[in-house]
Amino acid sequence: MSRSIEPEMRGIETDTWQLILRRVRSAPVVATFAFLLGLMVFFSIKAPGKFNTADNLTRLAQNVAILTVVSVGTTFVIAARGIDLSIPSGIILGEVFAAEALRHINVTIDGEPGKAIDVAARDTKAWFILAALAAALVAGLLIGLVNGIIVAYMRVPAMIATLGTLGAGLGVALIMRNGVNVASYALEPVANAHVIPGVTNLILIAVVVFAIGVIGLHFSVFGRHTLAIGSNEEAARRVGLRVQRHLVKVYALGGLANGFAGFLSLAYFTTTSVGGHTTDNLQAITAVALGGTSLFGGVATMFGTLVGVWIPAVLRNGFIIIKVNPYWQMVAVGGVLILAVWIDQLRRRGQQR
Repeated sequence: MSRSIEPEMRGIETDTWQLILRRVRSAPVVATFAFLLGLMVFFSIKAPGKFNTADNLTRLAQNVAILTVVSVGTTFVIAARGIDLSIPSGIILGEVFAAEALRHINVTIDGEPGKAIDVAARDTKAWFILAALAAALVAGLLIGLVNGIIVAYMRVPAMIATLGTLGAGLGVALIMRNGVNVASYALEPVANAHVIPGVTNLILIAVVVFAIGVIGLHFSVFGRHTLAIGSNEEAARRVGLRVQRHLVKVYALGGLANGFAGFLSLAYFTTTSVGGHTTDNLQAITAVALGGTSLFGGVATMFGTLVGVWIPAVLRNGFIIIKVNPYWQMVAVGGVLILAVWIDQLRRRGQQR
């Protein structure tokens, strides 16, 4: 970039940063958080001594931890005016690749399908964990890179591209495992051990990933460029941003988050789930939208995503405790999601006038 362009770019980046701050502040994070608090107060009153206990809240945090990791990556994708329906394939391939890595380093009873990869906790070595983690991240990264290249360079609509990689990824996972799940206990300490008494490592990992997401989205050049592209891709291109390359990075980041979630899922549940995670894409997109990130790109808040992850979990848990059919949770979340998107459209129309 020439010197004559550099001052202009710095000025544009400063203006973009101010625009991001204004839009994050204008996002309905406060209203969404108030709604979450209202739900928690309601269930605490309806079920005193059951909902608002430390044990129940800890279980809730543990239940949403893996979805939190996924939703952090999804927030970046949606902020860039993208969509990722391939989340289940990234998670499942992350599980399968991690399990296969353990099998190939002989952390196994035998290599027959359906047998358990069984290592006692005392035999679990750090390099076992690192090998499985690397394999899971590679799986997610591959899916993300394919998504990014198809969307950015081949100009295939993101919904179609990621729907295609969803099916292809699930197919690869089924082929690798012949449709049979495998149990693994070698990674269990990663998720279920306690560095802090009373708080499992899974919760701590989710907090760390969330903190990285906050810094990456709200306090980094990468986040500013992501929001600028989501707000106006053509304008971002005209001021010198390499839009296609950046979109590949965004989808790769989303894929990494999904692969890491697969690693955590294997560690937490101690088994692969080649037939599971089928609705994780809808759950993550719902959480991001409920939190105030615009499905039309350009406006995003990581704090809102965290709140959006908790709302369905609190509804489900509260309905079970007060003995209401938990399927009503789906109806409630669907209604709130439609309301959130409608409010976002009204806000966008008001900004355009």
